Amino acid sequence: MTKLHTGLTGTANVTVTEANIAATMKSGSLAVFATPAMCALMEEAACAAVNAHLEEGSGTVGISLNITHDRATAMGDSVTATAKLTAVDGRKLTFEVSAADSKGVIGKGTHERFIIDNEKFMAKVNR
Repeated sequence: MTKLHTGLTGTANVTVTEANIAATMKSGSLAVFATPAMCALMEEAACAAVNAHLEEGSGTVGISLNITHDRATAMGDSVTATAKLTAVDGRKLTFEVSAADSKGVIGKGTHERFIIDNEKFMAKVNR
């Protein structure tokens, strides 16, 4: 099916700006990196870990995310998310994810994605 194997890693980076703070994303009222933005960055890192190893026409969709957001990040700081593929069970992929800013880890947990055929998936969505 694919050329996936445990140990694959990916990263994603973002700078904390007005666009991804809690006040803007309506996940709080403060000018700090929003939890939904951290979730998206972790998913982006997981995609980065596996996208180059998927068959043509395949993709992945997120099916679960179990994380903690342990510390706030100020505007202007940068955040890097890292994802490591820890299990491949048929089409289900499990990742260990974390995010860190210039002061250290701000969140961590696990994320699961499912391998899909992009065309078939979209056809089903649009039915």
